[in-house]
Amino acid sequence: MFSSFSRRLGMALSVLLLLCHSPVAFAQGSAFDDPSANIRTGATGGGDLVPTSPIVDGGTVSIGSTTQVVVLFRNDSGQPVTTGAIQIYPASTVSATVALNQCAQEPLPPGGVCAISVSVKGLSQGDWRAELIMRHSGRARLATATINGKVEGNAEAEDNFVSDIEAIPAELKFGTIKSSQSVVKGIVLRNTTSEALDIRAVYIEAAEQAGYSLKTDCERLELGQACIVTVTWSPVLAGDSSGVLLIEHSGPTSVASIPLQGVFEPEETEKADLFPKAVPGKGLLVASQDIVDFGQGIGTTSAITVSLVNVGDAAVHIKGIQLASADNGLSIAKSGCAPDMVLEPVDACPLTIAWSPVRQGSVIDDVQIAHDGARGVLVLPVRGSATGIISQDSKAVRLGTGDQTATLMPGDKESTHDVSIVQRDNSVDPASVLDGFVVTSHSPSRAIITGPGGSRIVFGGQEVVIGGFLWNVSIRPSGVEFQNGRDKVLLLFDRSLSSVNRVTGQSGGNSGENGASAPAPAPAAAPATN
Repeated sequence: MFSSFSRRLGMALSVLLLLCHSPVAFAQGSAFDDPSANIRTGATGGGDLVPTSPIVDGGTVSIGSTTQVVVLFRNDSGQPVTTGAIQIYPASTVSATVALNQCAQEPLPPGGVCAISVSVKGLSQGDWRAELIMRHSGRARLATATINGKVEGNAEAEDNFVSDIEAIPAELKFGTIKSSQSVVKGIVLRNTTSEALDIRAVYIEAAEQAGYSLKTDCERLELGQACIVTVTWSPVLAGDSSGVLLIEHSGPTSVASIPLQGVFEPEETEKADLFPKAVPGKGLLVASQDIVDFGQGIGTTSAITVSLVNVGDAAVHIKGIQLASADNGLSIAKSGCAPDMVLEPVDACPLTIAWSPVRQGSVIDDVQIAHDGARGVLVLPVRGSATGIISQDSKAVRLGTGDQTATLMPGDKESTHDVSIVQRDNSVDPASVLDGFVVTSHSPSRAIITGPGGSRIVFGGQEVVIGGFLWNVSIRPSGVEFQNGRDKVLLLFDRSLSSVNRVTGQSGGNSGENGASAPAPAPAAAPATN
């Protein structure tokens, strides 16, 4: 009996000694211990692929920025270990991806160390933690490591959504503009993740009258790669204008947004300056004077010359030069600036305006110069005041002999013959000397005209010198036509001056005693002098 008890006691002591020397006894702990404590301390089945530091300090990450954390693994077994897939389970405050896996390049020999780089991006403020699980061919089959740290940010960043695509600038502000000219600005999009991103769509959400449009060729962004989006704002309505540029991509956040903002405050409309500002690539026609002022008390024929200068950086083609009105004694000299003239940059030409008053008082007129430069037209005001009427008939004329071909009206007979040329000045517009003349009496063969030089009778088919020019006279049913070379002027007959109208108007008020109208006297013939 004693020997049986001793035998049982010896077996119990042997079991107790076996339990004391077993590593499993030390691996077990309290039920309140962390279940992953054994893994974190490297207790992976008595030697295997283990992290050199079970808990890796990832440090501080700013919101929107990315940091790289390196985790080292060591092979504590006696056989080479081949690693497999890696999975990362990050907290909601960060996103984490594997940037570099050196352990997968070749089997890890006994005692060897390999590195895994993890890219961590801060999403929101607070503490962060990520669990890394890697498969391998060792006995434990799994190796784990923990990375932790803190995400910090400012007050503005707390309310901002952090996307996988960084936008520079984060908000596109066009500011306040005064003109309706389009404004173009660019936005740089950069991939801040560790993987390539496909840009699926880029578009603007805004009101129809906002005036935004975009242009881009962003399709795919590799790691760290960037592209540009150009946004054009063409203001349509005055006031604030807003919109959102949206980018849809293949990253974890799937979308990025950039606010658009601008203010259009158009200036109040003002009258146009006489001389506009220079425009690149266009000619600019200006004058040496901003007004042609003859002054007060003009009693003789006067002339003022101004210079037209092209101050632009392109040639200017003068299309036409004319006065706004007629019959006031103003004329533009034919010499100097003329239609179809081309002025190169810094070139100039003289423009002469002559005035022979045909009536007393002020003259208000304008010279209009049409061209193909900036604004397309130059207007020079003409002002002055005359004390009397000036007749040009008393001035000297130039006599000569030559061929003169006239442009005939329909029904006229064309003739070219040697005639005496009577002309005062080649630079004067012949039509201007007939300003102020009117037809006061009219018959089929002759008429009476009245002007600055007084009244005179002109006969159809004869020649007469008026204002220093020789005119061929033609009596027409509507008035008197004067022709000098290719210049023709038709003075219309005012029917209200006819004696027929005067007698008829007077007879309308006469009536007999019994209510019958009295017979009108016979119309008087127009006065004529042989």
